[in-house]
Amino acid sequence: MPDLSRLLRPRSIALFGGGWAVNVVAQLQKSGFDGEIWPVNPKRADILGVPCLASIDDLPGAPDASFVGVNRDATIEVIERLSAMGAGGATCFASGFLESEAETAGGAELQARLIEAAGPMPILGPNCYGLLNYLDTVTLWPDQHGGERVASGVAIVAQSSNIAINMTMQARGLPIAYVVAAGNQAQTGASEIAEALIDDDRVTAIGLYLEGFGDLRALEAFAAKARAKAKPVVAIKIGRSDKARAATMTHTASLAGSAAAGSALLKRLGIVEVETIAVFLETLKLMHQVGPLRGASVCSVSCSGGEASLMADLSTGSHLEFSEFAPEARAALKAELGPIVTIANPLDYHTFIWGDTPRMTRVFATVMRGGFDLSVFVLDMPRADRCDPSGYQCAVDAILAAKAETGARVAVLSSLPENMSDHFTRAFMEGGVAVLHGMSEGIAAISAAIAAGRFGAEAPEPLLLATDAVAASSLLDEATSKQALAAFGLGVPRSVAAHSIGELLEKAASLKFPLALKGTGVAHKSEAGLVALNLGDAAALDAAARAMQASATGFLAEEMAVGGLAEILVGVTRDPTGAFMLTLGAGGVLTEILGDTVSLLLPATRADILGALDSLRIAPLLAGYRGKPPVDRDALCDAVLAICLYAAAHADRLVELEVNPLIARAGDAVAVDALIRLADI
Repeated sequence: MPDLSRLLRPRSIALFGGGWAVNVVAQLQKSGFDGEIWPVNPKRADILGVPCLASIDDLPGAPDASFVGVNRDATIEVIERLSAMGAGGATCFASGFLESEAETAGGAELQARLIEAAGPMPILGPNCYGLLNYLDTVTLWPDQHGGERVASGVAIVAQSSNIAINMTMQARGLPIAYVVAAGNQAQTGASEIAEALIDDDRVTAIGLYLEGFGDLRALEAFAAKARAKAKPVVAIKIGRSDKARAATMTHTASLAGSAAAGSALLKRLGIVEVETIAVFLETLKLMHQVGPLRGASVCSVSCSGGEASLMADLSTGSHLEFSEFAPEARAALKAELGPIVTIANPLDYHTFIWGDTPRMTRVFATVMRGGFDLSVFVLDMPRADRCDPSGYQCAVDAILAAKAETGARVAVLSSLPENMSDHFTRAFMEGGVAVLHGMSEGIAAISAAIAAGRFGAEAPEPLLLATDAVAASSLLDEATSKQALAAFGLGVPRSVAAHSIGELLEKAASLKFPLALKGTGVAHKSEAGLVALNLGDAAALDAAARAMQASATGFLAEEMAVGGLAEILVGVTRDPTGAFMLTLGAGGVLTEILGDTVSLLLPATRADILGALDSLRIAPLLAGYRGKPPVDRDALCDAVLAICLYAAAHADRLVELEVNPLIARAGDAVAVDALIRLADI
């Protein structure tokens, strides 16, 4: 773990380059940085009044931080000199390194040289804007930005400098403590940056904008530290469309992909995932103000039935639960609001008490004492340039007074982002009330805070990771795949394999009818017409084999798994990151039509697997549906764990495996089809 303390909180800054270095000096002066600024430029006497040094040799000491805004070849030279003199770190602005390798040869070699030149000195980038530290007015940044000094706030690490700029321009009242652009992460990754930021006690939460995960062990270490410090982490992981996914043999891989693996990874590590920048910022703001929510009980309060209904409608599918008021609270609210108002959650309190600040305060305080995990007040303020907001001050005063009286977790939510000005946002947040801009975004942020509150306090086991990339691989046939899995405890039907019809009929005499017959040599047998079920005698077996012989290279006959209650898909795929993803879902021929799957990363515990099964839409089938008995959940879980044991034992070679379907029965679970793909030795 590199020591980033001098780079993130410098007292001296050196700058190298022309126009971009000028921009950095301008931002440092604008923010009020009170440390030393040492521009190095032999062609200029000064930059914005700050005297320039002719060369790096003229520096009065080793700078804590440096902005290196010269071309890529010169960048390597400067970084090498800075490292040799014991500088604290540098940001590398130049592009043309590894990110450009596909267009211009030599980028990868230059990046390797840059890493070597840096040695132990931490660097950000290359292809990186730098960092903004709004706690200590350090704006090592060559462009405009929208932040201001704060006493505490959230830290954002972004792999896109432009996205980082956009986030600083937000007008949502989010206090931003740090913004750090990671760039290429040639030496210092986003996880290591985040881990350094979380050590600052003034940082309340961390936001990650990720284009890739990089070093998963470093991400695990950061997540463990965040969990230990009880600081929530929110992430956007882009690249969900997965258009370039390679073709694979299993249904699992076609359903899973890197987006599912990324989501599973973040959830495993206790990192809340959101999908849009607006929700990202709103969630970070809620985390800063109130932290993860202890439960899902939310009360919505508004003076409009339309707002109450919209809150309920937009919360469908979220984690929010609108619990009913307790009898005592219901009676107190009824006494204040009168007989016309229906006491329900979401609550429409009408406008009968509007303007009566003491009465509004009593109503709001009663709500806040109701035991909800979050009390949300829907409030859109009139725009001050065309209207007079003073008539709404009663609601502002009542919410703040009730919050001060009760100490409850409270948020104000405007239905439109623009309907809550900076003035009122600051007033609410200074009073300990979170402000959420936009109803959809606010509900998503609350749902994310509920999800964050459900993460356990204990860090998960380290990920099962493959170390080597796969150059070439081969598919095991079904019989071999089943034998391999059976050795780890997976139940499979009794079966025989044969190359000819005569051999098949002879061997099948040892099996108990009815039988299933499969033609071998094709991965997806059902689609090719190479599966025949419920063959009751030798004659039926012979006829089915003759119908398949033109398309099959051989035959596999096995005893039918009768008494099945549910068909389950169990698959393991190796993600490009090296992690192994376990996918559970509705199995059989309808796997891809239903698309009912859930993903976990290995290793997975029994509790993880049971929880995943319970989250499926077919979970009622497992519990017993319409008079049918329930499946043996322990046996089903044992079967999944046996597959996971095989994956762990063969992690060096496993590319993907699939059992589909795994027949769940009242007393056991039997795998009736399996495929395994292994890397070639």
